[in-house]
Amino acid sequence: MSRLPVDPAAVESCTEPTPPHDVVGPLLLWVRTELRDLPWRNTRDPWHVLVSETMLQQTQVSRVIERYHEFVDRFPTATACADAPTSAVIELWAGLGYNRRAVNLWRCARLVVDEHKGRLPADLDSLLALPGIGPYTARAILAFAFEHDVAVVDTNVGRLLARWSGESLKARQAQTMADALIPEGSGWLWNQALFDFAVAICTKRDPDCRACPVADACAWKGVGHDPAVTSAGVSGKQSRFIGSERQVRGRIVAALRNGPLPIEELLALGRANDDESDVVRIADSLVADGLAVRSAGRLTLPGHQQSGT
Repeated sequence: MSRLPVDPAAVESCTEPTPPHDVVGPLLLWVRTELRDLPWRNTRDPWHVLVSETMLQQTQVSRVIERYHEFVDRFPTATACADAPTSAVIELWAGLGYNRRAVNLWRCARLVVDEHKGRLPADLDSLLALPGIGPYTARAILAFAFEHDVAVVDTNVGRLLARWSGESLKARQAQTMADALIPEGSGWLWNQALFDFAVAICTKRDPDCRACPVADACAWKGVGHDPAVTSAGVSGKQSRFIGSERQVRGRIVAALRNGPLPIEELLALGRANDDESDVVRIADSLVADGLAVRSAGRLTLPGHQQSGT
């Protein structure tokens, strides 16, 4: 018997999880009294939003709160950041970890000045063309600075969507579902509500389903296999930091914040089983990432000569 040809796109569209629209109203009521007072929520300055989002990547909110004001006071605009040497930005990043973010932020500031007259653009494609800005950060800027009705999907929001739908979602499915849930004219508040709800109620390890205001609309309800565990974009266990190359990189950058470092002193910053070639290789990776400059047998922060040190 002959069969009609099947359109793969049509099959895929039939299997799209249904957005749980019933969660919208209760969550908007919940957030009226539960919205956290975070400093970056009191601004619509695109540069300040970018700074906060860059700091928040893989860093606890409490640590970012301590450093956010210090950074935007020192570099209140992209122009101020672009005019500073890279070393000044890296020095101010102390304690936040993942120092490449500081270099990317500086590179982004330079491009914003060169190509956008010092003002972050308000469209997705232009934001994605900037260094260090991926799909999540670009959407966060659109939602939190420009108040566009776009969905911002991080690992916490991905967890909510998987549990509400009762399905393990692919990244595209999660983004499509999140886009469909945005209440018109309330993109800023809705995205913030999802973030806070994921932290306060629908947590990763111990969700408080009894206190959940959207339990009736949730397909999972805390029973059986958690669909978020195998969903794309939902974070797994982070790689060990102690004893890792990341730790050695951090030690070297921390030492460079105090001044130039002779190459022969690198070994003291390595791990117990590292030899000189291991530590030199790690140092070379810092140079490749723009976090250090090697000259005359020493490592320095990039741009140190510009800052007069």
